[in-house]
Amino acid sequence: MTSRGSSGSDAPGVRLGLIVAITITGIMGNVLIAPAIPDIVDDFRVPTSAAGWLLAATTAPAILLAPVIGVLADRYGRREVLLPCLLLFGVSGGLSALAPTYPALVGLRLIQGIGSAGLINLAIVLVGDTWDGAQRARMMGRNAAALTASIVVLPPIGGALTEVGGWRMTFAPYWIALATAVLVSVRLPRGRRGDASVAAQVRAVRPLLGSRPVLAPIVLGFVVFVLVFGLFFTIVPFYLDRTFEVGAGGRGLVLALPAVTSTVAALNLGRLQERYALRSVLAVAFSLFAMGFGLAAAVPALWALCAGVLLYGAGEGVTIAGLQNAVAGAAPTAVRGAVVAVWVGAARAGQTLGPVVAAAGLDGPGARATFAGGAVLSAVLVPAVWGLLRSGQGMVAPATN
Repeated sequence: MTSRGSSGSDAPGVRLGLIVAITITGIMGNVLIAPAIPDIVDDFRVPTSAAGWLLAATTAPAILLAPVIGVLADRYGRREVLLPCLLLFGVSGGLSALAPTYPALVGLRLIQGIGSAGLINLAIVLVGDTWDGAQRARMMGRNAAALTASIVVLPPIGGALTEVGGWRMTFAPYWIALATAVLVSVRLPRGRRGDASVAAQVRAVRPLLGSRPVLAPIVLGFVVFVLVFGLFFTIVPFYLDRTFEVGAGGRGLVLALPAVTSTVAALNLGRLQERYALRSVLAVAFSLFAMGFGLAAAVPALWALCAGVLLYGAGEGVTIAGLQNAVAGAAPTAVRGAVVAVWVGAARAGQTLGPVVAAAGLDGPGARATFAGGAVLSAVLVPAVWGLLRSGQGMVAPATN
């Protein structure tokens, strides 16, 4: 199966490598600078709650723009949309190092978020365009594993750059997006313009969004990203800094820990979905979230936090890859970009809301109470997935291409 923007001539390994490059570039948006956030807040002398806006700035644009970008990718081709997104992401991200004020930094991050709105979602779309069935689940898992494995590298790099040259140096790697743009221009064929009008595309997508195979992953994706970017990427750096006095380099290493268990979990997604229903897999994953956040809340010790984030990582690797595979598999090729983009828009809404709420929690009840709230929410989701998802092995209706 090939997309409108693909000739199908690439070897599977080459195509997966291209998809992984796009994914890793997209995940850099918040993961890279997470260890430097306390230093940025201190340098500009803004309140802790302002940290949430720094993270939310790169995710908020996708709430509205991701579906638009998906429609454009279905109509004009994947390559034609990916290239400007990568250029915008790289230039605005790199220039953030020169921001003279905190509002200017947030503004540049907002522009970067416009470019980011078309990256990870179109990488998912390319997986759905290229592979079917169990092979698609395996490739989705490998792409998610590459994403989480990059988290092993990116936070320590961000922390090390902050230690060596200050927080401004942390923004230098964003220029790598320009190299990814070159790779896309060389390896991804030009798209062919679709025949359907935008109105016809919207009409085709609307009934899918109301179907359970698509709606359930969208709802669950929103909640998962509230937890990931609220509790983990916002609370953990400040908890490490203020409770345990861990420097930027150490914060980067702790933030990398979950990627170990997350990568292992994502690589085994194909095997898990061949043996168990998705709702069973997700119920276990949300249980791991609850145990990880609960441990961090209950035991105010560094070892407990590290153990908690390892449990959290295993749940993250299964939930994100599993939900991506479910929504991509439920969408026909002609509208897959739009359907997946709606899922990404919901995920970005979670990414945006999570840091804002979590930062407010830091200024209010504190880190441990906020972790406890996340543990309760995760525990509630364990039985909730059984009502949201139908029983069965695949969990999604076969796409009509």
